[in-house]
Amino acid sequence: MFPETLGATRFIHIGIPFPEFMALFVGFFEILCGIMVTVGLMTRLASVPLFIIILVAILTTKVELLSFQGFWKMLHESRTDWSMLLGSIFLFIEGGGKWSFDYWLSKIRLKRKRK
Repeated sequence: MFPETLGATRFIHIGIPFPEFMALFVGFFEILCGIMVTVGLMTRLASVPLFIIILVAILTTKVELLSFQGFWKMLHESRTDWSMLLGSIFLFIEGGGKWSFDYWLSKIRLKRKRK
């Protein structure tokens, strides 16, 4: 919608190599892994790319804010980023929980082992 501030143009301003490819690559993984986390399918595995993506986002955008505008401005602008980073760490450690496909599939595997 806003190509001058989002997508590949944003990647160009940040200095990420191959911005057109990387924008599609990152967007694909954000959508795919986001769906996987939402339904609880391979949650721990899906949280790893999300962790990497948000870590790179913090390092490429928020460290510059810290350098030029100070600590409080960086914290204010990065509050969503930090919650996504910590959320992906939580999902990696805890998994999807009892309402996830992972839980349901593990129960099926356990029943097959018992037979």
